[in-house]
Amino acid sequence: MMKLKKKIPLIDQHDKNGFYCNGKFGGNFVAETARKPIEDLSKLFEKLRKNKKFLKKRDYYFKNYLGGETPFFKLKNLTKYLGGAQIWCKDVSAINGDAHKAYHATVNALICKESKKKIMCGDTGAGMFGKNLALAAKKMGLSAKIFMGTIDIVRQAPNVKFMREAGAEIIPVDSGSKTLVDAVSECMRYYVSNCDTTHLAVGSAIGANVFMKICAWSTAQISRELKRQLIKEFGKIPKLKLCNVIGGGSSALGFWNEFIDYDKSHVELIGVEAKYAAPLATNAKVGILHGAAQYCLTNKDGQISDTHSLSAGLDYPGSSPLHGLLKDTGRAHYTYASDKEALEAFKLVTKLETLRPSLEPAHAWSECIRIAPKLKKDEVIVVNNCGKGYKDKKIYIENIGYYPK
Repeated sequence: MMKLKKKIPLIDQHDKNGFYCNGKFGGNFVAETARKPIEDLSKLFEKLRKNKKFLKKRDYYFKNYLGGETPFFKLKNLTKYLGGAQIWCKDVSAINGDAHKAYHATVNALICKESKKKIMCGDTGAGMFGKNLALAAKKMGLSAKIFMGTIDIVRQAPNVKFMREAGAEIIPVDSGSKTLVDAVSECMRYYVSNCDTTHLAVGSAIGANVFMKICAWSTAQISRELKRQLIKEFGKIPKLKLCNVIGGGSSALGFWNEFIDYDKSHVELIGVEAKYAAPLATNAKVGILHGAAQYCLTNKDGQISDTHSLSAGLDYPGSSPLHGLLKDTGRAHYTYASDKEALEAFKLVTKLETLRPSLEPAHAWSECIRIAPKLKKDEVIVVNNCGKGYKDKKIYIENIGYYPK
């Protein structure tokens, strides 16, 4: 079995061509016309991530624009109701921007400014990245073009409204599935034709190596905060299960980053996919999607399969190459939850607590609810509540009959 390298960031465990796990995952399968701009962006990013002035600017925006450290607290009612492990929440949805996407939207806007470009293009499914990219563009005097499937434009209408009010141009994608996978494809096609003037901000930890690295590097703020909060609360890093939803995988990579070097008997990493969009949990084959080799759902002809999830952010047939690496090294464990299970989790969490999770983290809450009663009372589960539920209000009402106040 392949082993991870200790004390080397996960995003840096690739070879000179951007491949991980001895060439199995990642890489840069990009159009020839995009190769030079992507190489230039790679050089710029490697320079900026070590530049004290840039890091100071990033930290300034994380604190003063995004609102600083997000809360960490125990869910006492849910813990008591389930009667097993202690259940804690890292409520990333409390960020200004309502989701973890705010981190890499902000960083992408800062990189766009450093590259002397005035336009950002990005993809979105659930609308959280599109919303945050639009807000970051407005904050920093840039323009934003957001590619979004026509199905998602309808089911994530609140975030579409936010994007338009922030001045972003929404490009409807009516091809293929009319959801996230085709929005990403159309956005990348646009970038290939406009890469001299436009910065590509990929909405998750997917795509050619540099886009994946920028995303995961940005969301790592979540685990830096969580590590401090755990030590403050427990005096140490206790025995943990870190439970996170997986679509492309950006929130999980940020949530887990500081804990990857811990033994899995000490800190267990649990990723939860949507049942019908679960390449990691169902032992899918490796395929090439959006510029990188990754676990992908494919049909009998080897073509990318259609997926289904009530959650727009999880309706994607692939997953970050970094999750492929974590799966193959045995560092992370992946499972899935159905639409029904996610909805039931939302009902229970909102009945007992004040949280209102979006459909994406509702999948992680489902797994937490499933395993907590089987664990001892001194064991700790932390769930990343990575998105607010207002965007899914209509879907919740249609499926469970209400949306709690």
